[in-house]
Amino acid sequence: MLSVGTKAPDFRLPDKDGNSVSLSEYSGKKIVLYFYPRDNTPGCTKQACAFAAAYNEFRKEDIVVIGISKDSVASHLKFAEKYDLPFILLSDPELQAIQGYDVWKEKKLYGKVSMGVVRTTYIIDESGTIVWAKEKVKPDTNAAEILAWLAENSDK
Repeated sequence: MLSVGTKAPDFRLPDKDGNSVSLSEYSGKKIVLYFYPRDNTPGCTKQACAFAAAYNEFRKEDIVVIGISKDSVASHLKFAEKYDLPFILLSDPELQAIQGYDVWKEKKLYGKVSMGVVRTTYIIDESGTIVWAKEKVKPDTNAAEILAWLAENSDK
């Protein structure tokens, strides 16, 4: 996981519609960048739906929400349509941003060891610096946790 105070690495990845999106396109805006393991799994669906439910709050503050996983563009499109997700989903099958943000880690499940995305969220400020970072976030409370942090730190 990258630490607070680090310059957020730029990337260019396709969104759910196949359009190329880069982090630098949002320079001058606050960004919530979250990495998740897989579309349509229980935890990832809870997390995405929580961000969708809170999306108007993010929009009011002119905050860009971006979710990234290694799922395909087609998978993201189905996921976004199924749950009416209004924010940006980016496909990273080559692990460009996933490794760049240091969220590709060894995971253990039922004694089995494998590599995968550790659910991690970053807040990036208008100058492109990471101002908040947390791994192993709780899917159902992640969006609310971020909104609370942003409210507490809005005048700093």
